[in-house]
Amino acid sequence: MIKVENLTKRYAGQSAIKDLNFEVGQGEIMGFLGPNGAGKTTTMRILAGFMPPTSGRATIAGFDVFSQSLQARARLGYMPENVPLYNDMRVNEYLVYRAALKSVPSRRVAERVGDVKELCGLKEVEKQLIGTLSKGYRQRVGLADALLHEPDLLILDEPTIGLDPNQIRQVRELIKNLGKQHTILLSTHILPEVEMTCGRVIIIHKGRIEACDTPDNLLGKIRQAGGVVVEAKTASDNGAEELKKIPGVRNVMTAVDGEWKIFSLRVESGLDVREQIFRLATDRHWAVRELTQRRATLEDVFVELTHPDLV
Repeated sequence: MIKVENLTKRYAGQSAIKDLNFEVGQGEIMGFLGPNGAGKTTTMRILAGFMPPTSGRATIAGFDVFSQSLQARARLGYMPENVPLYNDMRVNEYLVYRAALKSVPSRRVAERVGDVKELCGLKEVEKQLIGTLSKGYRQRVGLADALLHEPDLLILDEPTIGLDPNQIRQVRELIKNLGKQHTILLSTHILPEVEMTCGRVIIIHKGRIEACDTPDNLLGKIRQAGGVVVEAKTASDNGAEELKKIPGVRNVMTAVDGEWKIFSLRVESGLDVREQIFRLATDRHWAVRELTQRRATLEDVFVELTHPDLV
């Protein structure tokens, strides 16, 4: 559905993205992750036909997004992070207007507008002015707009931004259901959502792709196995230094909860250091109220690939 080949975009001599290569298959939900300024939005804007690349090529359903822009855009729905809406229009009339712009046949406009309002939970605000809506409802209007013409591909840039936890859960389920009929390229900073929603993940950093694989495979390749959390009362202030001496412990962070110290350890892949920690605590007469191993998450993968100095 999406094929990107050597895609590069430069601004005033600075490269926002450099030689990107990736493919997204039909019916796939692909997560697109990266820190701020990594090049995610630039890539999405090129794919959506908002701007041309400096070099390279991108196609959607076989159509070049630059030289065959109209055909490519007819097959995608794009929801930018900050959805541009007409504040003085009511939700229903805005969606009718957008359906006409997207060449939805006039006999089907009422049906499609009704479908997307139902799908995105907009029925109760359909007569409200868009300018009076909360951030969450504005996001829903943007998603409904992207769905109006039943595109093969959805490009969603931070679709859950501004939503409360219940709304985020609803949008997650909505995206999963949409994935049964649409190919989805999803950018978000909520990494647990990616783990639960996406079949594959692209991690981009400083304009280059650092990883492209399934969440499970990325977790398997990471150097660290997650970590260990120890909550203890120590007789001295050098507990962290003693924990660092245990073979395989890469880093120790310390927090305080009253008389208790909370040590968060990062360890090398494949190691379980809880037995050594228990022996150390016994030898030093520490009172321990928790000793827990924490498995690696997609957040750990993201941090290790984009900010290795933090691990």
